[in-house]
Amino acid sequence: IYTHYDRHFKVDPYLCGMNTKVRVRFAPSPTGGLHLGGVRTVLYNYLFAKKHGGEFIVRIEDTDQTRFVEGAESYIFNCLEWCGLVPDESPIHGGDYGPYRQSERKAMYREYAEKLINDGHAYYAFDTPEELEQMRMNFKTEANPSPQYDGQIRMKMKNSLTLDAGEVKQLIDSGARYVVRIKMPENKTISFTDLIHEEVSFESSLVDDKVLLKADGMPTYHLAVVVDDYLMKITHAFRGEEWLSSAPVHILLWEYLFGLQHMPQWAHLPLILGPNGKLSKRDGAKFGFPVFAMNWTDPKSNELTEGFKEKGFLPEAFLNLLAVLGWNDGTEQEIFSLDELISRFSMDRVHKSGAKFDFEKAKWFNHEWIKKLDAVRLSPLVKNHLALKDIHPADDAFLHTVIDLVKDRCTLIPDFYEQSGYFFKAPGVLDTEAVKPKWTTAKTEFFEAYCVLLQEMSNWDLSSIESTFKQLAADKNIKPGELQLPFRIMLVGGKFGPAVFDIANLIGKDETVSRIKKALSIFNQ
Repeated sequence: IYTHYDRHFKVDPYLCGMNTKVRVRFAPSPTGGLHLGGVRTVLYNYLFAKKHGGEFIVRIEDTDQTRFVEGAESYIFNCLEWCGLVPDESPIHGGDYGPYRQSERKAMYREYAEKLINDGHAYYAFDTPEELEQMRMNFKTEANPSPQYDGQIRMKMKNSLTLDAGEVKQLIDSGARYVVRIKMPENKTISFTDLIHEEVSFESSLVDDKVLLKADGMPTYHLAVVVDDYLMKITHAFRGEEWLSSAPVHILLWEYLFGLQHMPQWAHLPLILGPNGKLSKRDGAKFGFPVFAMNWTDPKSNELTEGFKEKGFLPEAFLNLLAVLGWNDGTEQEIFSLDELISRFSMDRVHKSGAKFDFEKAKWFNHEWIKKLDAVRLSPLVKNHLALKDIHPADDAFLHTVIDLVKDRCTLIPDFYEQSGYFFKAPGVLDTEAVKPKWTTAKTEFFEAYCVLLQEMSNWDLSSIESTFKQLAADKNIKPGELQLPFRIMLVGGKFGPAVFDIANLIGKDETVSRIKKALSIFNQ
């Protein structure tokens, strides 16, 4: 599985974990809103696990208590629930490998840090923040403007490599604050095979001695992720490529603590790009599109960041657009259900380069899914948005008919108000400018006569409404096309909506006649 010779070792992750059950994890920090890149990471983990009959775990990485944000953890799980990506194990769902919050696993990490120290792979560092800042100033050069705590500098600092054992013990016994740092080896090439980027290599001398255990006793990401992945039997670790630079530290920790044969297969997912590089919350604010899965209000600043859900996206569409934002199945197909994604997904089809987010394309996906889903599925969402406009449909069958009639015209869920609100409430404003320039006395007389005929109808149905309209137009020698636009504006308020006779049929005789009469009084002013 790996060879380790002289100063080089190589890991082939394709050979790891093949005889064990697939276990993947998403390990977010509870520090704020869930970025769409984070949801894509969840989705790829979920698809891979379900395709291979494995398990999807959510682990909360809350070791940095200074960045902890109240409510962020529950927000993360609410987002996953909306997306339909339910974990098999998590702090909420339980499991056999808990606790699933790193803050609740604090005691176990020190044991592994001490093992690294005893084996000569890590050391205590007693440097104060002021001494670290002084180091950056003292060793700053034109060639090295940002000195790191590395193999070149560690022997000039205050740590257990430069102090004798008695001094180290005295400092620890006296309660001096310290961190534990990994001791990066010198002049070693560290290589591994990434499921996306293939062969990746690093020179160990270029990597600084990362902190593994902080002064408060909490582990950093580097130590915690390795220990937790081992104890939770994670077989595959998919994470953003921003973590690729940390791979040499993690590979060494796997080798030192557990042996590389236990290391998960890794895949570092390419970035999602915005207009100016990596997609950020600022891009969304500047260009008017969401970057979070759901609305997130920062409890510190009270700043609201809009989410895809509140913007009017369907979870089916959201997952679909994220899936193909950096992956394809080798065909021209673009619309995938979750079941189809599970059956088609494979890591070898994930792109190596970043994928640019296109909000117009995102809306296209949502439009396609609105057209694809039936009225029963859409009805609760439409009801919620209509309620915001004080429209409360009492008849579900009627609402379903309306949804089916207008859904092809809707891109986002809020569009259903504009496209269907007039079925439930007469329009408050009419587009008179579209009618008045060509309005005539003959048209007034036509609609007055049409009202009489409508009121006399014994059978209110689509065929009768339309045939009566056209026959009356013929009798009065007016082209039906000249009358249909005014009729539409009378019923709808504007130049939009489905077939005008369908609208009349649905809103009923009394409402149709009432709207015509009201419009005539406005057109004839």
